[in-house]
Amino acid sequence: MPEGPEIRREADKVEKALQKGSVIEMYTTFDRLKAYENLLSGSKVNKVATKGKAMLIHLSSGYTIYSHNQLYGRWYVKNSYTYPKTNRKLRLALHNEKQSALLYSASDVEIMPTEEIEDHPFVSRVGPDPLSEQVTVDMIAARSLDKKFRNRRFTSLLLDQHFIGGIGNYLRSEILFAAGIYPEQRPADLSEGQVRQVAEALLLLMNRSYKYKGVTTDETVVEGAKAEGKTYSEYRHWVFNRGGQPCRVDGSEIIRFTAGSRRCYYCPTCQRK
Repeated sequence: MPEGPEIRREADKVEKALQKGSVIEMYTTFDRLKAYENLLSGSKVNKVATKGKAMLIHLSSGYTIYSHNQLYGRWYVKNSYTYPKTNRKLRLALHNEKQSALLYSASDVEIMPTEEIEDHPFVSRVGPDPLSEQVTVDMIAARSLDKKFRNRRFTSLLLDQHFIGGIGNYLRSEILFAAGIYPEQRPADLSEGQVRQVAEALLLLMNRSYKYKGVTTDETVVEGAKAEGKTYSEYRHWVFNRGGQPCRVDGSEIIRFTAGSRRCYYCPTCQRK
């Protein structure tokens, strides 16, 4: 499933395409949304926001299109009325005179008055989104120590969209490595300084992944790997998907384990228990 940085980049792409002119036609495969096809024609796109892993297309007509990619959804941006060669099923299309934004495979799509979008069942439950909202280290640290979250292990807490929106499986491992925190610890187990380390790593890596297309390592690792002819997948992460390989910092063997039925990775020396 795409994580927050991937959805934020898709939102940027969709926004850039749809702000090139008014929507001249909207198409949807969902019968329950067919009535909006004529209603939204002629609308301008004011903004494309994200809330965790959801995308929100705000229209000048006073409506917002909500979509969640789930496991298989994908947005394409093409020249107007040009469609990709794919076996995926088209769910939603927005066309202007120059470009089309096309959503395939996703089934979680809704259209609501913009003033009601905060009451949407998913949107209303998602925590702060660092890639679309003003979120600070102090805010994340305070949230970590709130009674709702402080006694939960980071392996489950970081994947909980109620805590912070947009964190998924690769970011979970990467954030804890960058903060030097053993994955099974809880905010309640840490000093105030360690809690801030997690908050700082969270903001840093979400923004780095967004800016550098999923890369969470730093420039030194990337430049060194490229000089050696290594591929994107070989330099992308610090620990995620690197079980059995040496830690980039101290050479210790990266450990892979399962947490919440999903794989997690850590360095046993950089992240001592």
